[in-house]
Amino acid sequence: MFQESRKAKKSIVQCVGGVNLGVQTGPSISLKKVQKIRLEKPKHKEVNYMNNENGKRFLKPGRHLMMGNEAMAEGAISAGLGFFGGYPITPSTEVIEHLAKRLPQVGGVCMQMEDELASINSVMGASLVGAKAMTATSGPGLSLMVETISMAANLEIPFVFCDVQRCGPGTGSVTDPHHNDLGLVRFSGNGEFEVIALAPMNCQELFDLTITAFNYAETYRCPVFILSDAYLGHLHEVVEIPPKEEILNKVIKREVPPPEEITPRVFSYLDTVKNEYVIPKPPIMGTNYVPGMFLHTPHGPEGILSPDPFRFVQTIVDKIKTNKDKICLTEKYKLDDAEIVIIAYGLPVRVSYRAIEIARQEGIKVGAFRLITVWPFPDEQVKEVVKNAKAVIVPELNYTGIIAEQVERVTPLGTPIIKVPQVAVFHHPDDILKAIREAAR
Repeated sequence: MFQESRKAKKSIVQCVGGVNLGVQTGPSISLKKVQKIRLEKPKHKEVNYMNNENGKRFLKPGRHLMMGNEAMAEGAISAGLGFFGGYPITPSTEVIEHLAKRLPQVGGVCMQMEDELASINSVMGASLVGAKAMTATSGPGLSLMVETISMAANLEIPFVFCDVQRCGPGTGSVTDPHHNDLGLVRFSGNGEFEVIALAPMNCQELFDLTITAFNYAETYRCPVFILSDAYLGHLHEVVEIPPKEEILNKVIKREVPPPEEITPRVFSYLDTVKNEYVIPKPPIMGTNYVPGMFLHTPHGPEGILSPDPFRFVQTIVDKIKTNKDKICLTEKYKLDDAEIVIIAYGLPVRVSYRAIEIARQEGIKVGAFRLITVWPFPDEQVKEVVKNAKAVIVPELNYTGIIAEQVERVTPLGTPIIKVPQVAVFHHPDDILKAIREAAR
């Protein structure tokens, strides 16, 4: 047994979809043996890897007991995921484990790369050649990927990024939750650009919002983040899977433009007549949609190349900011008569709702405004909600109050803002109830 193990170490074979891509440095491992350990040989000729269109893409409609990370993976498959490039890191590892089994079944490719840098670059490359692409990691991995995220924003390359946050800084505590990546996500890389980040609060939303994330990526051509955490990713809950037809009606496909749509406008631009940003379909390398070169030089009104750095930065920022009303998803809870407003996102929302129920039994008028979209921050919506509030409470799974700072920016001067920080453990309703009672005095 020891000799067999030693022989195996002498041979390196990389196999994706049953195709030998690597170089052997010793006795070769036969392709037959490699295929034996694979769950199923994908039939690439029978599917469209760009949108994963075959019968195995969709789970049976109905109620499924699922882990959060698996729900996110299934949401990605339902959205048409064609390529996943990742590197295992707790607490996100179940995402790549699940996709390693499921993605080949629908004609997609799941690759465990050698590190996080290779992972994010493989995802960007896959998106460039037409696949809906995704990676998943946690804080330390995200730290290594920011250079490519910045480049993807520059080139307007769409992909989805699952950040299953763990306690930090540094390597931190790998199985504890900590919403400490929000700042890194918002400013992920050099330069000025906007990203979109969604914060699910349960396993159902990990499925549903992953589909939304892919739709946003296709529509606005930018990196889109799903902000999960160690608790949520490992939580087991019932997820209601909609019928195939209902999912397909929601999903925005990645399409190869027909020949008659040849255009030099491969990047977003400002339509000066309508005074709105036009975001073309994502260009696919090797098709008629890419006119010979792939440099992000903005075009003037007549389509003539115009090297204007100001307009370039303005475009990749304002194409998101001017569409906030379509991007920013929020939820109101018992706000009609509320004098005290809780602003929350992610798992703390669930605890906040319970605290509100108890407080209202005590006669305290309190409600919640939930941020489903965290970035871009919904300034105007928050401003409207807090303008007459007696006090604002912001419970967060971080110490410094990353979102509380944004809330403070749009809250009237003099309105108390009470932070309820927590790190590595779940809030208890009593934590938030204490803040509510303090605000009600």
